[in-house]
Amino acid sequence: MFSKTNADKAFVHDTAVVDPGAVVGAGTKIWHFSHIMSGARIGERCVLGQNVFVANGSTLGDGVKVQNNVSIYSGVHLEDDVFCGPSMVFTNVKTPRAHIDRKHVFTETYVKQGATLGANCTVVCGVQIGRYAMVAAGAVVTKDVPDNALIMGVPGRITGWVCSCGEHLPGGPARAEYACCEVCGAEWIIDSASDGLVRLPS
Repeated sequence: MFSKTNADKAFVHDTAVVDPGAVVGAGTKIWHFSHIMSGARIGERCVLGQNVFVANGSTLGDGVKVQNNVSIYSGVHLEDDVFCGPSMVFTNVKTPRAHIDRKHVFTETYVKQGATLGANCTVVCGVQIGRYAMVAAGAVVTKDVPDNALIMGVPGRITGWVCSCGEHLPGGPARAEYACCEVCGAEWIIDSASDGLVRLPS
């Protein structure tokens, strides 16, 4: 079960299982019926809701929030402050078959700092989701997502841009190269190298 050293620094509900060899950071909370496998690495101040599964070979940074009924499979890597909405889905094999063992071809997925994955969205393995991007509820992500992009639809496509505070920025997917958040006042420009947004110094 959970080593006493880590147990003193994190909260684990009585119904949750944390296997020996899992790393769980200080201040993290793991709620009802969740299972953390040996070899999983979870940072500090994370919150894992009910019925969350974290596999060996997956990593969560600090401040990650995972809502109910989410499975984080081997090869999925979440940076700091990522938000996973209820029942959203990760995968780690592109061509699964029940009768063929394909554990040797797990494809890694990277979700960068501050990104939001909405309820019931699906992230197909092998993609990178940029910093502070926002994937709408029910969307299906099949390719890389630039920083601060708003992704909607099936398959997912860029429909706009969002500030790091989470607010929608003026204009659409082909908006002008400059945008200012109407809520927090942050100013942004398009980064020509990555097609994502870069925040201007305040």
